[in-house]
Amino acid sequence: MSSRTVSRRTLLQGALVAVAFNPMSRSWASTPEAGAVPLPPLDGELLLDEASRTAASDDFGHIRHHTPWAVLVPGSVKDIVAMVRFARRQGLKIAAARGLGESHSTFGQSQVPAGIVVDMSALATLHELDQDSAWVDAGVRWHELLQASLPSGKSPPVLTDYIELSIGGTLSAGGIGGQAFRWGLQVDNVLELDVVTGRGELVRCSRWRERPLFDAVRSGLGQFGIIVRARVRLVDVQPRARTYLALYDDLHRFLEDQRRLIEDGRFDYVEGSVVSSNGGRAYQLEVVKYFTPGSEPQDSRLLAGLRFQPGTLQVTDGSYFDFANRLAPLIELLKQLGVWGFPHPWLDMFVPARCAEEFVQEVLAQTTDADMGQGPILLYPFRASALTTPFLRTPNDRHVFLFSLLRTAIPPTPENVAALVQKNRAIVDRLTALGGKIYPVDAVPLSPADWRRHFHPHWERFVHAKRRYDPDHVLTPGQGIF
Repeated sequence: MSSRTVSRRTLLQGALVAVAFNPMSRSWASTPEAGAVPLPPLDGELLLDEASRTAASDDFGHIRHHTPWAVLVPGSVKDIVAMVRFARRQGLKIAAARGLGESHSTFGQSQVPAGIVVDMSALATLHELDQDSAWVDAGVRWHELLQASLPSGKSPPVLTDYIELSIGGTLSAGGIGGQAFRWGLQVDNVLELDVVTGRGELVRCSRWRERPLFDAVRSGLGQFGIIVRARVRLVDVQPRARTYLALYDDLHRFLEDQRRLIEDGRFDYVEGSVVSSNGGRAYQLEVVKYFTPGSEPQDSRLLAGLRFQPGTLQVTDGSYFDFANRLAPLIELLKQLGVWGFPHPWLDMFVPARCAEEFVQEVLAQTTDADMGQGPILLYPFRASALTTPFLRTPNDRHVFLFSLLRTAIPPTPENVAALVQKNRAIVDRLTALGGKIYPVDAVPLSPADWRRHFHPHWERFVHAKRRYDPDHVLTPGQGIF
């Protein structure tokens, strides 16, 4: 048996030889010792080597680093059930993460010090694909599902801008994209889930079956169960995408036009951003209309009444997949330059429309280009009525704006990172005072009291779900909620 992995118990000279955990010394051993507890048989592997454990101590943020005792690469859902039960008996913590972490973990959320990290990328099978839905493992990435569904003219209703994320990862948080004004977030478009709870029970849940668990794990930040499979809604989509980009020099007009567009529904996709322009800043509208060749969009009708700056309009056509996957070339370039590996002290906020203009101006006035490190600033609305997931906390307003400072720390020094995280915290304090909420995947230090405020008025419901589904607090300690 390799000292690096263990995939099954092995009989050697009539004795059971297995990697084991000693609850007295809190350590692993390659052979049983006094007081040691053998691991359950596994279809996959348990990685114990330093390189695997070090890799699991990082995430997309590259800010916090907590080294686990082991990394589970499951060969089956049964492996996850077995390891959660093992962790619960031994008083260990366990967290599900996709490989080295993804953009929905920028501050150690998917890490677990001295516990077990589950590499969900090992479970990545697309099991069923029909006219209305797809039944997929949690480790399947959105771009893989899209490639499989598009030949039938189908797509998930909502896609994040970066579609290399895992399905299980975004469903644990939310999953935001430019179609959210119409369809809600990705968590609002999942039909059924298989979940391994903190009790080590495999449960299938939906709106009609085990509804409390279904409502808890969607946007539940991994606190109640590990999503292992999901049935994702699919909708008809046209094969081509016409993208319109235009600049505004006035924030008020920009926000008003965006709100008008998500109400009249003339476009299929509505986003926006804050960009550098002529030594200052401008506001860029990004809207898209999907179409079939021979039935091209009528540009003049679609753009009627919009108050962008004359001469700034850009119109491009491409395939639906190329539009959905448009960030791939840029991210590949950032990886080649090494910038993708820099710290990312991101901050995503949900801002009530009633104070969006004032708050955005206030934050932009104190945010320099150096603070962003060439990272984008996103700003676009969606309708609160489209959001149906209880633990996805957003402001109490008809329209909610996503306002994201997707920072890259340049230079990538600890001092610069600490300063940017401190700025994030100050901004969040102001946001909270105005009735806003955060999208809790970012680099913001939060206390248990902050989490209580975040989940209000559903905090007691959140606590009850924790007691019911993870009474020993085995799952996902990296959030720091409890």
